[in-house]
Amino acid sequence: MAEKCSEQMYIITSAYFIMKSAPITKSLIPIQPNISQITSISFKQQFKLKTHINSSNNDNQIIQNPSMSDILQSSKAQNLDLHLQTLGPFFRITAKSLETNKVLGKAEGVIRVWWKKGKILHLDSIKLTRETLGMDRSIFGIGLFIGAVMIRHGYDCGCKTAELLAINDSDVYHAKLVKFYRRIGFEPVYEVTGSSMGDLAHMLVWGGVGTRMDANVERLLLKWCTRFMSNKGSNL
Repeated sequence: MAEKCSEQMYIITSAYFIMKSAPITKSLIPIQPNISQITSISFKQQFKLKTHINSSNNDNQIIQNPSMSDILQSSKAQNLDLHLQTLGPFFRITAKSLETNKVLGKAEGVIRVWWKKGKILHLDSIKLTRETLGMDRSIFGIGLFIGAVMIRHGYDCGCKTAELLAINDSDVYHAKLVKFYRRIGFEPVYEVTGSSMGDLAHMLVWGGVGTRMDANVERLLLKWCTRFMSNKGSNL
């Protein structure tokens, strides 16, 4: 049994989206479109940066949101090769090792449009291998780089809010997930317990129970900008 588990992908966050042509499942829903329909994102493309003023010190400092290029360059410094593929509102991110070319993790999500809320970055799932989990000794691991690509993609698509579900498979694991996402910048907004009629809609969207958490996309970029950018700031 241990040998089988070691070959599986481990789910860091279990948030699930529903496609009309597929039933609800607690495993990652594979996207298998015609390859010719997939739009590959060129990471060499430069995105327009939005600047902010940081007055935490006596000197005002201009802080720029990290572009996709910044994130990708930082990941390569960690021997990571990240690829983003999109199909309509759906997206998939794959992380490979530059040394071994092995897949270290995958993530999927969708850009949703809600009435009065605009575009929402729906973070569906992140899967990491056991090898990756051994490398991730803190939140500054591969999972953070994959998440950064998702957040930047949502930002470029015009999303202001990111949403996810910290799945509640066990009390201990659930508490760790909530703590992990709070440190990243997400805040709990609703507990999906399955005990009320109001929970049914959440369970249909996410495929399970847990803690619904939201975050401001732009604030997430600002929170972790120094992780993905170097020498980008300048004093006024």
